[in-house]
Amino acid sequence: MNDLEEAVFELIDKMMNRAFRTCNRRKTFDEDQENGGNGMKAIIGGMVCVGAIMVFVFGILFGWPVYSVWQQNKAGEAELARAEQNRQIAIQEARAKEESAKSLANAEVIRAEGVARANEIIGNSLKDNEAYIHYLWIEALRESKSDVIYIPTEAGIPITESSRFHITRQQAESAKK
Repeated sequence: MNDLEEAVFELIDKMMNRAFRTCNRRKTFDEDQENGGNGMKAIIGGMVCVGAIMVFVFGILFGWPVYSVWQQNKAGEAELARAEQNRQIAIQEARAKEESAKSLANAEVIRAEGVARANEIIGNSLKDNEAYIHYLWIEALRESKSDVIYIPTEAGIPITESSRFHITRQQAESAKK
């Protein structure tokens, strides 16, 4: 037994002894009636109080462990429900990511089909159209003023601009001096 139980039992024992001592002093019911009848009422009231206290104490002593188990059970159920909710959220997020990935993949396929179609149109328009290709080439040459450009010749050998490099080096050396 723990200290609380011992203290409760001591209290009950003292109250019961006091009630019995009072009862032993009163010899009979008739003697009690001669004194006004208040003694028996006090004893009965004391016994009722002691009984109520005993019921309360035993209720706490035996009810508290049951309540603790019930409370832990409810806490476990709440934790389980919380875990289930979190699992459902994770599943929904994964499904949303999957749908997003599928949509992005479909968009990429559609974009690639558009690029392929545009390339096909451009390719068909450039077929057998040497003059337009030369025009585009000349325009590109105009825009590239400082770039080195190799132009193919009939023999397939490019003409280099080595003299241009030579001039640039001479200008760099004269700038250093």
